[in-house]
Amino acid sequence: GFTQPIFGGYQKEAPDAMRLGTIAKKLASVVRQYDKSRPVTAALAGVAMSNETEYPGALDIAGYNYTESFYLPDHKKYPGRVIYGSENGHSFDAWKAVTENPYIFGQFLWTGIDYLGEAGSWPSRGSSAGLLDLGGFVKPKGYFRQSLWSDKPMAYIGTYPLMQNNERTPSIDALPSWNYDANQTVRVVCYTNAPKARLELNGKQVGDMQDYNHQTGIIYWDIPYQAGKLEVTGLDKDNKEITRYAIQSSKQPDALTICHVEKATDRNKGLTQIIVQVVDENGVPVVLSNNEVTCHISGPAKLLGLEAGDMTDMTDYTDNKQRVFHGRLIAYIQTSGEEGEIKVQFSSPW
Repeated sequence: GFTQPIFGGYQKEAPDAMRLGTIAKKLASVVRQYDKSRPVTAALAGVAMSNETEYPGALDIAGYNYTESFYLPDHKKYPGRVIYGSENGHSFDAWKAVTENPYIFGQFLWTGIDYLGEAGSWPSRGSSAGLLDLGGFVKPKGYFRQSLWSDKPMAYIGTYPLMQNNERTPSIDALPSWNYDANQTVRVVCYTNAPKARLELNGKQVGDMQDYNHQTGIIYWDIPYQAGKLEVTGLDKDNKEITRYAIQSSKQPDALTICHVEKATDRNKGLTQIIVQVVDENGVPVVLSNNEVTCHISGPAKLLGLEAGDMTDMTDYTDNKQRVFHGRLIAYIQTSGEEGEIKVQFSSPW
């Protein structure tokens, strides 16, 4: 990377940081030569150092990476600078830095979808920083983000056992699972854009009706576990229902069900996506299931791969066997374009 004696951490063999401004001006000039209709921008990965160079001044709008704390002082110091979050985390505070400061026009999240690469310690095949996992399934933090961005009324509840180390800040990664030990204290978090929310367990209200929390963006209740149906109702300012969401205790895995099939319009080597869900004897999704599922195909089609979204699963993506993650997986099947009946079978050894 670039370096400069006055910035600390000087490395003699590294390029002089002051060249950032010179290079940025040249690059911006080339861009404007071919496209005058759109502003030139760049993500300032090191805002403090960049501010000591001519780099930001070469841009039409300046992107700040993970430096919300610089928004206000830089707005005062450089009143003509247009600033936005060019790379940001999923925290509520990072979003409030946008909504509470009219001179910040938005943010880009890192990232929308989990991806292969930047893996952590073994076993890991990639980064789980996304709102969606590798199977395209919406993660809890995706529902949290929906509650911040969507105008359509929505609610989601997730749960986790209450411990001393997690009792303060409610999590944005709570799974929609309702299976615990009897009377175990469980935190129920609600991601919603409704002004208020009410929680019911087996048709009876538990805890108090709560207002939207503008400090955390999350409503939560700490309640003793009891098996059954847990349901949250989102209410408007007049206590009228505008949305609801429910989860249910499940029994042991009993069957596989196809909950979604998406077909491509092109029959000639078109792609079909099939989502498989593990359910109990009553058809309730078993969220904590990790059963192995096998896919067999006959006819003019082939299996491209199975994906469940588990970053710690290091098995072959193209194999016809895969463990479900959070009780589900998706199969990608490609037709050959030839005539004939295609049969797809999923099985699991209970």
